[in-house]
Amino acid sequence: MAGRVAGKLALVTGAAQGLGAAHSQTLAREGARVLCTDINGAGAEETAAAINAAHGAGTAFAMQHDVTSPEQWDAAIEMARDELGGLSVLVNNAGVGVRGNIETCTLEEWRRGFAINVDSVFLGCQKALPLMKDNQPGSIVNISSIAGLIASDTMPGYNASKAAVWMLSKSVALYCGKMGWNIRCNSVHPTFVDTPILDGMTKSTGHPKEVIMGKLARQIPLKRVGVPQEIADGVLFLASDESSFMTGAELKLDGGISAM
Repeated sequence: MAGRVAGKLALVTGAAQGLGAAHSQTLAREGARVLCTDINGAGAEETAAAINAAHGAGTAFAMQHDVTSPEQWDAAIEMARDELGGLSVLVNNAGVGVRGNIETCTLEEWRRGFAINVDSVFLGCQKALPLMKDNQPGSIVNISSIAGLIASDTMPGYNASKAAVWMLSKSVALYCGKMGWNIRCNSVHPTFVDTPILDGMTKSTGHPKEVIMGKLARQIPLKRVGVPQEIADGVLFLASDESSFMTGAELKLDGGISAM
């Protein structure tokens, strides 16, 4: 079924690579126009250029965007208004890992993780809603993690920040419903996905990537690590009107790990 988000106007953060690039490309392929943003402005431009090459000029736009900055969120929303003509889909995808267990995680790392993983989602929802109200039906898709639902002794900062995204999404969903707006808000919870984040893990451990991938796969009932397109397909469903009765919910894309 083609054109699943035809006519939708989407903003995707963290769109320079990995999941964000996959979300942007998938939404564009299915008919949306997309504003790709990232702290890596050149990377966001590359994503947009690839989309335009595949789907025609004016399908995608790009800007450098620090998602922890209220002023830069204002600029991103203004660009969506000017270039897309509005906003009906917001994908809060930008995020980072947070290193260290409860003894070794520094306050600086903790605060940085919350700024990028949680503050950005708060700001995105808050800044986007006034424009999304003019472009209903709308959908906010917040990328959390299975680590927001299942804890680990090795990453309290990441667990806590992604859990915050999960609960924030529910609050936004309830608020939009109370206000009578046809704007839905849901969270997505992937497990390990083969993105540049895993490349960083490989470098930090000193082990070959195939060794790391094997260790991660053994933790997942389906016995493999996910690929970005599998997560992007979930985002596409939530962005589309196919999920019109789904809000305040969590979509687990975790290979069965949460069933254990």
